[in-house]
Amino acid sequence: MSEAELLKLSATVLALVVAIVGHEIMHGWVAYKYGDNTAKSQGRLSINPLIHVDPVGTLLVPAVLYFSGAPFIFGWAKPVPINMHTVIHNGGTKAAVAVSLAGITYNFALAGLCAALLPSLLHPQSTFEAFMALFVYQTFLINVLLGVFNLWPIPPLDGAQAVRYLAQGWNMRSFVAFYDRIYPYGMILLMVILFTPLSQILFAPVGWIATLLLS
Repeated sequence: MSEAELLKLSATVLALVVAIVGHEIMHGWVAYKYGDNTAKSQGRLSINPLIHVDPVGTLLVPAVLYFSGAPFIFGWAKPVPINMHTVIHNGGTKAAVAVSLAGITYNFALAGLCAALLPSLLHPQSTFEAFMALFVYQTFLINVLLGVFNLWPIPPLDGAQAVRYLAQGWNMRSFVAFYDRIYPYGMILLMVILFTPLSQILFAPVGWIATLLLS
């Protein structure tokens, strides 16, 4: 592996860890603000990436995507444990929606920060500066991708959780029941979408948002 390839791989791995670990921590942190100590008591609000590693989502999937030359890299960490009953008891269903969207908010906020930093990193003068430029660029792309992906209203993604709790708050019982029925089949639906042309449609906002932030 050449120095350039090693630099890109290192930057991509670090960017992915920052994106997915931060995403999960934010779910737990917002839940903690609504009185749920579950994540904190289990040490899952730590920035130590090792306690958040999911063998498949954090290691296997990103590695396969990277070494197969996929046009994008994404993955996931172990979900932070949350007691949503406590969150709803203290803050209502609006609090549950806030917890559900906390990770996505983090991803888009971090992507916005990286977009602001990128112009100052366009002409690196050293290996370290080249690494930082690659890291910020990969962090930007990965966070936009994860933000859009998790917004899909398909269980078990965050977008589906937010929609479900919105419906619960509006007393739309039949809609909530529908989501509960399809939840066991959510991963199958995701696989169908990810490996068919449907993914091109649902990932289209990635390009729109990236262009908007960079402009």
